[in-house]
Order: sequence, then C-alpha cells, then structure tokens
Amino acid sequence: MFDTVVIATDGSDSASRAVDVALDVAEKFDAEVHALYVVDRGDVAASPDELRKELVDALEAAADDALDDVRESTDGSVETAVRNGRPGAEITQYVEEVDADVVALGTRGRHGDHGFVLGSVAEAVVRRCDRPVLTVRQLDEGEVTAADA
Repeated sequence: MFDTVVIATDGSDSASRAVDVALDVAEKFDAEVHALYVVDRGDVAASPDELRKELVDALEAAADDALDDVRESTDGSVETAVRNGRPGAEITQYVEEVDADVVALGTRGRHGDHGFVLGSVAEAVVRRCDRPVLTVRQLDEGEVTAADA
C-alpha cells in the first residue's frame, strides 16, 4: 500500500514523534524512506543582514542534526534532503518529486503551538498535498496512547 514514505522534520519534539510513527509505517510496508528538512526562507529573510550568515549556518546545522536523528532511529536506509523555501510548498513539491505514497509530519514544530489545532506548516501541507498526509501530534507530558497502554 505504501511504497515510499516522506518524513518532514524540523528536529522538534513533535517531529520526533512523527519520525517514530512514520518509520513504523514504513517498516510495516517495507517502504522506502525519505527524510526532508526545509530551511524556512522567511526565517532567513527576517533576520538582520549582519546575522544572516550565522543564521543560515545554524539552520543548516539544525538540518543535519534533524536528519541524523531520523537515520539513527532506524536500521533501514533513509534518503535525506534539505530544501530552502516555504516549508509547506517545499514539502508538497518534494512529495510529488519522489512520488511518495504518504507524507508524515508533526502538528507543532519549532515555532510552537500558535493556538491552532494544526501548526501552520502541517496545515499548508494538508491543504496543498494531493497525497495522504499523516499528522502526528506531540503528546503532553504523562499522556499515553492506546498503543502505549
């Protein structure tokens, strides 16, 4: 049913749980796994000129760390990519490029809970992507799922 799974990650706790769930899905279907990190061009553009290089370096290091976390979470192979742009659009484009069957991402990322049910990136992907989107919410401290019980 799922031959290719894309995991969109930003290294946040919410993304970490999405990584675990997506890798479980990929393992069950023996699917190819792609992990994607998008450097948000809005973050870079909004920074002062004198700090822009440092910010880009920090975001690229964060990308490496987030993608390393995905690789370290599985014994299988993971194709990784880093894109620059608007995260929702870049994730949707990448999913189409690799002809993924499903994309997984957390509902809240580095920018936290903006008071919405879905974070802005997750909402953009759900609205734009023509493939199934698996959104995985971060559990509150002490909360367990039916699978954990």
